[in-house]
Amino acid sequence: MDRRTFLATAGLATAGLASALGGLALPGAAGTAFAASPVGTTTGRGAASIAGKSLEAALRARQTQRAYAPAPVAEAQLLDLLWAACGVNRPDGRRTAPTALNRQEIEVYVIRADGLFLYDAHAGTLARKSDRDLRPLAGTQAYAATAPVNLVYVADMSKAAGNTPEEKLLTAGLDTGYISQNVYLFCAAAGLATVARASLDAEALGKALGLNSRQRITLAQSVGHPKA
Repeated sequence: MDRRTFLATAGLATAGLASALGGLALPGAAGTAFAASPVGTTTGRGAASIAGKSLEAALRARQTQRAYAPAPVAEAQLLDLLWAACGVNRPDGRRTAPTALNRQEIEVYVIRADGLFLYDAHAGTLARKSDRDLRPLAGTQAYAATAPVNLVYVADMSKAAGNTPEEKLLTAGLDTGYISQNVYLFCAAAGLATVARASLDAEALGKALGLNSRQRITLAQSVGHPKA
């Protein structure tokens, strides 16, 4: 079986990944575009903001970019991105990204110029937590302070799977990675720029986010339109 045949076959077999990529059409899927509306929810979300790019094309386009145009990411597109990241895609409340034992211990905080928000995966909405522009705290690199969107992944370690602190850290890290990769592929398909990083002052950022002793920042990821 050659690579293209494999990708076409795998595209039909991995419906979960298709859902995670919102409106992407997988190779071999007879032109089917998967809706970005959360399955089994009542949010009434519209059609996907992206369509027609194959899984192979998204993988080829996936890259890290650290320079962003100042234009904001449209609210509808941001919500599509967050749904692809870890939104609800089944009536039983399961997500587009897996978590060990389905603990769903990862939450996504969204930092923009107009404030701090928490993504509500079940409602498919953003809940405002603060009006402060916390972007300067989102990373030690200069671009974090000007990126239109900074996603901060936070694990509730009391929910993370594992019998020891080390095992809990491992599973929380793995679960974060699945979400981050969904964001990378969405951005590749939608023509957005993104970079994931661990370089940040976790103590200062955690305090600004209002985290409790059970919560731990696992990763941050900037998103925006690529700088020309």
